Amino acid sequence: MKTLVIEDDVKILEFLELGLNEAGFEVDQASDGLAALEKLRKNSYDIIILDVMLPRMDGLTLLSTMRSEKIITPVLILSAKKTLEERVQGLQLGGDDYLVKPFAFAELLARVQALIRRSTTTAPNAGEETKLTYGDLVMDLEKREVFRQGKKISLQVKEFSLLDYFMRNPGRVITKALILEKVWGYDFDPQTNVVDVLVCRLRNKVDKDFNEKIIQTHRGVGYVLKQD
Repeated sequence: MKTLVIEDDVKILEFLELGLNEAGFEVDQASDGLAALEKLRKNSYDIIILDVMLPRMDGLTLLSTMRSEKIITPVLILSAKKTLEERVQGLQLGGDDYLVKPFAFAELLARVQALIRRSTTTAPNAGEETKLTYGDLVMDLEKREVFRQGKKISLQVKEFSLLDYFMRNPGRVITKALILEKVWGYDFDPQTNVVDVLVCRLRNKVDKDFNEKIIQTHRGVGYVLKQD
């Protein structure tokens, strides 16, 4: 597995590189946003570890630029700031997970592995269904493509996983706790609003440009894929 670590703190960079190498990762590195963007345009990575406070181009601007250029590699955001607003902003811009400094390497590794598992899900085995359909929404599991009314919808890794879970449970109200378990695959602080942000991102792609809104909110409970 190949990871790009984007971090300007030399000690943290060395710490991450050593730990990831020991865990079997091939590590590339960049110490500023513009250098990182150049590498992302030339190379493919399985996971990106992204610091927010970077010289030349900050991490959130880099993240926004990556997503606008259709670079969909999973991103774990690192930051010394603990404010909810920044965490939500990072997730809204297309981040897949968020870890506040200082952190334990074991937790970072668990989050990295969970993100990679989701992004490298194998195609269905012989005999298993390869497409999920709900109304005018079609998900091709083998090609990892989504269409609504014939229009292709580009989804990032977490968005695809969430829609997959919704489409396997149509009409069922799904709690935030279940989404955290099924989409992230490990315990996550529910106060981070990651579920609400991810659902919002998915709605903007699946519902926004269509008359019928199929991802509905059950206040205080969770969300449901449902046609009116």
